[in-house]
Amino acid sequence: MNESILTLILLVPLAGAVLVALLPDRGKLPAWIALLTSLVSFGLTLHLPAHFVLGQHGFQFEINRPWIENPAISYHVGVDGLSLWLVVLVGLLAPVGVLASWNAIKERRKIFYSLFLLQQTAMFGVFLSLDLMVYYGFWELSLVPMAILIAMYGRRDGPKAALKFFLFTFIPSAPLLVAILWLYARTGTFNFAELQVLIATGSLPAGPLCWVALAFLFAFAVKVPVFPLHGWVADTYSEAPVALAMVVAGKLGLYSMLRFHVELFPAQARAVAPILVALAVIGILYGACLALVQRDFWRLLAYAALSHLSLITLGIYGLTFTGSDGAVFQILSHGVVDGALFLLLGALYDRYATSQIVSYGGLAARVPQTATLFVITALAMIGLPMLSGFVGEFLILSSTFTGVSRGWAIAAALGVILGAAYMLWLVQRLFYGPPSEMALSKPGVDLGLGAQAMLWPLAVLMLVMGLAPSLWIPTIENRVGTPLVKELTSLPDHVSTLYSHLEGLR
Repeated sequence: MNESILTLILLVPLAGAVLVALLPDRGKLPAWIALLTSLVSFGLTLHLPAHFVLGQHGFQFEINRPWIENPAISYHVGVDGLSLWLVVLVGLLAPVGVLASWNAIKERRKIFYSLFLLQQTAMFGVFLSLDLMVYYGFWELSLVPMAILIAMYGRRDGPKAALKFFLFTFIPSAPLLVAILWLYARTGTFNFAELQVLIATGSLPAGPLCWVALAFLFAFAVKVPVFPLHGWVADTYSEAPVALAMVVAGKLGLYSMLRFHVELFPAQARAVAPILVALAVIGILYGACLALVQRDFWRLLAYAALSHLSLITLGIYGLTFTGSDGAVFQILSHGVVDGALFLLLGALYDRYATSQIVSYGGLAARVPQTATLFVITALAMIGLPMLSGFVGEFLILSSTFTGVSRGWAIAAALGVILGAAYMLWLVQRLFYGPPSEMALSKPGVDLGLGAQAMLWPLAVLMLVMGLAPSLWIPTIENRVGTPLVKELTSLPDHVSTLYSHLEGLR
C-alpha cells in the first residue's frame, strides 16, 4: 500500500471526475458520485499520517519512475512533513465542499462536480510532485476548473471575476515555465532534489539564477496573494462557489513558496526576505483595515484572508525554524477555519439571498446553532488561546520578535488586533442587536443535520488543534533537510543563537 498510496490519491478523484462526466446528469447522481469519491480520497490521505515515520530523513511513500525520455520528465512524487498535512487538508475539505454544494448547485451538476473533482486532482498533484514539469502541469491545471466554475456559477458577475482570476494567476505562470526550462537546459534534470543540490553547491551562475528565483516567487506571490498582487482576490471570493473558494484559498501559493522558492533557492530567498517581510506586514495591516470598512461579508472575508495569508508569508520569510513551523501550522488552521466560515456565510446567503451586512441583525435567537458555530469559528480566526488560530500566530509573531525585527512584529501584532475588531464586529452585526426587518420577515430556519454534521467536526478540530498542536508539529518539523538550515547559520548572531537554541530543544 505504501508503494502505491500517492498514485491512488491522485487517480481516485480523477477517475471520479471522468465517471461523473460520462454518466447522465440525473437528479443527485453526480453529487452522490462526487461525495463517494471524495470520501474515498479522504480515507486514502489518512494512510499518510498513519504510516509516516518520524525521524526518517527524506521523502516518504516516494515513487520515481521515468516517464518521458526527452526531455527527461519523471513521474516523481513523495511527501514529507511539509506536504503531508496539506494533502490531508485537501482530502478533508473535498467531501465538505461536495456537501456544501448539495442544495446550492441546482443546474449543470454534472459539469460542476466533474470539474470540482478535477480541481482536487490538481491540488493533490501540486503537493505531491517532485518533478518540476509534473508540478507545473498540476499547477496550471488547478487554474482551469476554478476559472470555469467561477464563470458558470458566479453570484452576480461570474465571467468578469473568472477572467480577472485567470489573467492574474495565468500570466505569471509564463515566466515560471521559462525559469523551469532554463534550469533544465543548464542541468538536464527536473528533479527537485537534484536541482536543490546543484543550486546549493553553486553549480549555476548566480546572476541568471536570481532572475529564475524571482520568476518562481512572482508566480507564487500572485497565487497567495502577497500585497500588492491581490487585485483578483475580492472578486474571486465574492463570486466563487463555496466549495471552490474553501479548497483553494492560499494553500497552493504558500506551499510553493516554501517548497520551490525558500527550499530550492535559499540564498536568493534570504536576499529578498527583508522585502517580503515588509510586504507581508503591509498586507496584514492593509487587509485588516479594508476588512474593517466592508459592508459585504464576502469581501470582508476576502480582505481578512489577505491579512491572514500575509501573516503566514511573514512566518515563511522570517527564515526562522519556529516561524516556518508556525507558518505551516497556520496554513492548516486557516484552511479549516476559512472552510467553516465559507459554509456558514454560504448558509446565510442561501437563506436570505444577500451578502450585505447591514441587512442582518438579531439572528442569534432565531438560528442559535448557526450563531454558536459562527462565534467559535470567528474566535479561532482571531487567535483565541485554546483554538487553532492561536498556535500559528504565536509561533510566527514570537519568532519575528526575537529573530527578525521587533518593529515588524509589533506592527503585525497590531494587524492581529484589528482582525479581532472586524470579526467581532461582524459577529455582533449579524447575530446580535435588534432584529432587522429582513430577519423578522423570514422564518428562522437553522442549520440542518447535514450542515451540522460538517461544521461541528470542524469546530472540534479547531479546538483539538489549539489544545494539542503536538499532534501536528512533530510531523511538520520532519521536513526534508534543506539548504535553508545552512543559510540560517550565516545570519546575524542573535538569529543563529536562536536557531541553535531551537535545534537543542528539538
